[in-house]
Amino acid sequence: MEWWETFKEWFLSLGGKYGVNPYIFGGIYVGAIPFFFLSLSWTIRNLKKRKPIVLPVLLTGTFFISAYLYLIIAGKNIQLWVYVFVVVMIGYGIYSTIKKIKKQTT
Repeated sequence: MEWWETFKEWFLSLGGKYGVNPYIFGGIYVGAIPFFFLSLSWTIRNLKKRKPIVLPVLLTGTFFISAYLYLIIAGKNIQLWVYVFVVVMIGYGIYSTIKKIKKQTT
């Protein structure tokens, strides 16, 4: 059971580095993985079928950074790339919404 001890050490270390509850952070971190892959496959499927990709891309990005969103709210020592990615996701959401509104009003 050495792998279990290694996993537990890694899992519990996730929260300490950022000053958050390791169980909440780890739960979000691990729990978002299947949803990330589901939304990623949805994005790819929509791309192949030439369907809109805004919602699946935003969901994929949200699941990708979900644990880090928790860190932004409750933690400290957050890496710069997390802030940059959140800003890019918000910008993409705003851009695609404005584009969709313009398309429907013209």
